[in-house]
Amino acid sequence: MMYNTIGRGEHEWAGMTAREVRETGSQPGSILVIPVGSIEQHGHHLPVVTDSLLVEAMVDAALERLDDVPVVVSPTVWSGFSPHHLTFGGTLSLDFENLRAILEDIASTGLENGFDAVLFVNGHGGNGPLIGSVVSTVGVEADAEVLGTTYFELASDRIEALRDSETGGMAHGGEFETSLMLALRPDLVGDSSERDGETLDEQYQWAGQDLLDGGSVGVYRSFDVYSDSGAIGLPEKASAEKGERIRSIIGEELASLLRTIHEHNA
Repeated sequence: MMYNTIGRGEHEWAGMTAREVRETGSQPGSILVIPVGSIEQHGHHLPVVTDSLLVEAMVDAALERLDDVPVVVSPTVWSGFSPHHLTFGGTLSLDFENLRAILEDIASTGLENGFDAVLFVNGHGGNGPLIGSVVSTVGVEADAEVLGTTYFELASDRIEALRDSETGGMAHGGEFETSLMLALRPDLVGDSSERDGETLDEQYQWAGQDLLDGGSVGVYRSFDVYSDSGAIGLPEKASAEKGERIRSIIGEELASLLRTIHEHNA
């Protein structure tokens, strides 16, 4: 996949032959998974690839738990919709309509290989409304089931029990993402002196407070309104052990979703 050496794994589109992709797609209940991330700033302590790397890792965690479901995972769509991060630099953002068209094209051409379902797995909050839109625009045309999910919204109640911060501490570059990065790629995480997330000061109580609390009201603001560093939350509460537990929980939940999709479409 994108951040690993491309292998010949049974689930990895990029390492398969065209015949292998079609053979998997022709199986009853077959699923095409499309991970969608972003390249955007995550404060001074996390790399700009964080969202793309983590969504890919969560899909991998699910696949480790599936040995009898015909699934193929496309290469990660690494750039997302992130205009609110541009003021900090380091961000590569696609226009909303361009990204929507890219995802529609990937899904529609991928489905030509016979898959019975396609699941978009999102790893960036700013992509959420766009993924919802693509589920509809692809779904109305496709002869297949079309679904979308954002991985950090899966099993949020179980992850909530792991947190050491109050609501707001698992926001952008905070306890949640930093823990996962410490578990998966500690070499890309800055030392403790650079973990400088800030408390979210959101004036609307109905708006989202962190990754586990999306809120019922959306509001647009440039990210520099919230943070001087680009990170929000409490990354100092992060740990590799916590990150591995989060990865396991999400892997289990995503695997359960994929198994259910398979059974529904077989």
